[in-house]
Amino acid sequence: MSLVPMRQMLLDALEGSYAVCYCEAWNLESFQAVVQAAEETNAPIITGFNGGFLGHPCRRHPEALEYYAGLGLPLQSSTVPEAFLLNESDDFNQIERAIELGFNAVMVENEHLEMTAYLELVKRVVRLAHDSGVSVEVAIGRLADAPGKTKEQITDPAVARNFVDETGVDALGVAVGNIHILTRGKASIDLAKLEEIHAEVKVPLVLHGGTGISLEEIQSYVRQGVAKINFGTNLKQEYLAALRKKLLVYQEPMSPHRVVGMGGQEDILTAGREAVKNKVKELVTRCGAAGKASKALGKNVVRNT
Repeated sequence: MSLVPMRQMLLDALEGSYAVCYCEAWNLESFQAVVQAAEETNAPIITGFNGGFLGHPCRRHPEALEYYAGLGLPLQSSTVPEAFLLNESDDFNQIERAIELGFNAVMVENEHLEMTAYLELVKRVVRLAHDSGVSVEVAIGRLADAPGKTKEQITDPAVARNFVDETGVDALGVAVGNIHILTRGKASIDLAKLEEIHAEVKVPLVLHGGTGISLEEIQSYVRQGVAKINFGTNLKQEYLAALRKKLLVYQEPMSPHRVVGMGGQEDILTAGREAVKNKVKELVTRCGAAGKASKALGKNVVRNT
């Protein structure tokens, strides 16, 4: 069984000079793709779902977390170490329910909260999560996003150090030039600022906005404490491109079954899954995690055992 603590997974990554990928899923096919890619590359990996998306106001009703939590069951028998993350949530009730349902890592979002409220929320989450063996990631600073809705707030090293020390969190997301939802081009990472933060903060660092980060510099990030890089936008781009291509051949009155649900080469869902899987395999390889699963498995333990 290989559902392992995210904290230990990230510490192992720092020791081994690689970064673990968080590859965010949004449905069954994307989730399968991430797990299969990790197994086929023998890589430790973090996967899960975005709590903010699942409860987003654009939905008529918030998604039932139980459906998504149920997909985590296969992780317990995966051949590689995996952590199951509820990402970017500032809803304590959602986080509490995620922990009850088996997520073994949570990321507490700070985008809509001022510092005092965020600090209090994180303290509540840490008390609850650590009692259940669940790792907690937070963020200090805020990423810009490509559509321009959010302005960047670069992480202050001293603020980050004090926050981590006061809360006892397990990982810290930082804003050092990385950008959310960058669909074209690459962001410029401030390595000097990253070095300053690493000198002050003694937990593994996380770069959100991985789609817009140049992975040619992965070792530079790792040397400055980065142990986790988040990917989501580019996975959805690959998924949509694959579906778009397959749908070009479908015309009524053709039977829809070969196109949706039979699982063959004509199935758009299969095409989407394979496209995401191939992208994840590329990412874990470029982040240096491919082939690292066996070593990590020997050091880690399953949650709640």
